[in-house]
Amino acid sequence: MIKKTTENIAWESAAIKTGGFCKRCGREHWLGPANSLQHCQELMHQFDCLGTIDLFSTESGTGSALETAPLFGPARGKMFGVMECLKPDGTIIFLRAFSGQYNGVWLVDGWAPPLFDIDDFLAMTTVKEKQIKQLGAKIDQGVPHSSDWLAQKKERRQLSRRLMQDIHGLYRLSNFRGETTTLAEAFTGKNGIPTGTGDCCAPKLLNFAAKNDLHPLGISEFFWGRENKSGQHQHGSFTSSCVEKCQPILGFMLCGREEPEKL
Repeated sequence: MIKKTTENIAWESAAIKTGGFCKRCGREHWLGPANSLQHCQELMHQFDCLGTIDLFSTESGTGSALETAPLFGPARGKMFGVMECLKPDGTIIFLRAFSGQYNGVWLVDGWAPPLFDIDDFLAMTTVKEKQIKQLGAKIDQGVPHSSDWLAQKKERRQLSRRLMQDIHGLYRLSNFRGETTTLAEAFTGKNGIPTGTGDCCAPKLLNFAAKNDLHPLGISEFFWGRENKSGQHQHGSFTSSCVEKCQPILGFMLCGREEPEKL
């Protein structure tokens, strides 16, 4: 269990920054951690005690797919997030999210869903990913730098690029003005939309809150498991929203949160 003192939590709280610039209104929108850091600590304690992220399921026998032990192996760790929200009736609720898929699973009871329809995603990717893998097998068996080999590499690259563009087209981002848009329309980055944009914890949490009439009060994200390859994320450490993938869309997603009528 990662134990942090009150002083350490306060220091990390001051360093956490979640948000970005919104093209829609021409302003920056940011959200601090509020009471979410302490609830992240509670979530870490549950991971330590239970060894799984299957914390809220009403069904038994979910198997090992949701265990936390693999996060400490070759696949390394994962980001998790908690957001404190105000419900319309004035009560407080805490939402939870994990980044991307969890061992190939997008939907887990008690965790915020992705920003796209799962059935649409599977219908789009199943066939195309199979084609890309088949090309990869041909490339592995081919003669390096031959004309066929180079043509197959180019075809795989083009298929992968088109598939990623199609996947990005499935994402729908909601904000607190009641607006919904696409990744391409919300994104403010200059170098194209990186793979994995919209799959991090903060976008999942904000999207769920906006769609369910919940007012965000604070958000925190932490890394759980073996440190990532760059060493940027350490087990149990808190972090701000990432500059490349999250900040270019979080400005739009937070837009309208400050409006008095939403309080």
